[in-house]
Amino acid sequence: MAKQMSMTILLVVVLTAVAAVVKVTEAATYVVGDSSGWIVPMNNPTFYTTWTSGKSFSVGDVLVFNFMSNVHDVATVSRADYDACAVDNTLTRETTGPYNYTINSTGTHYIICTVANGGHCLGGQKLSISVGNSTSGTSPASSPTGSSTPSGSPTSPTPTGSPTSPSDSPSSTETPAGSSSASSLAATLPLVFMTIALAFFY
Repeated sequence: MAKQMSMTILLVVVLTAVAAVVKVTEAATYVVGDSSGWIVPMNNPTFYTTWTSGKSFSVGDVLVFNFMSNVHDVATVSRADYDACAVDNTLTRETTGPYNYTINSTGTHYIICTVANGGHCLGGQKLSISVGNSTSGTSPASSPTGSSTPSGSPTSPTPTGSPTSPSDSPSSTETPAGSSSASSLAATLPLVFMTIALAFFY
């Protein structure tokens, strides 16, 4: 009887640990620029740099770019093209908004708006994010896996009319990023092994 109870307790603990790990590894969704969306940030060229600060991006996360189709675009570029706002060698380019950019690799991802021959980028409509354990500006750009959201069902409201200037300290509207899945798994495994060991002694 005691053996059956030990096995039941073990099963409950293992299932709880697995559920905790699965919950933590869910991808986060970030709305780029929060309520301002993907715009040329008037009088605030560091708006998107400020927006990324304090955020932890992981593979599988989704960046939602809310913009009006053919008014802005989302282009991935190399670091050199990001720094120079060069538009001739884009890796990918999406012109239909809103656009969901799914992060599929670690490293630094460089994203710009190519409208007005790079004028929007020069005005601050550019985003650089570090994914995983890399540091900004040290890894090569990587190709995203993106999918446009159908126009009838955007993830977040599509901006309408003329966008307004974003504030200096934007609010954050992302799902909880939590800690990385690897550190959560590492924290959970000792508990699982200890429970298995205890089950054998009782």
